[in-house]
Amino acid sequence: MRHTPDLPKRLTDLTPVVIVGTALWLVALVVLFFTASGVWVQTCVAGIVLGFIGLGIIFWQRTAARRGSKSAQRL
Repeated sequence: MRHTPDLPKRLTDLTPVVIVGTALWLVALVVLFFTASGVWVQTCVAGIVLGFIGLGIIFWQRTAARRGSKSAQRL
């Protein structure tokens, strides 16, 4: 079997995706805060919270990979 080359780091790093997604939720929150109310504002807040949870998970996985944990995902 032939060895497949590893993907470049810029294609496997999820941090920029999570940061951009969280920033978009933040922009939507600011816009909807002045134009709408109710469920749409709450949805934006939930998106921002989930974005920060995602960043925490990414940090947690990187820390585990650095210390050599067997169950950590290697990036």
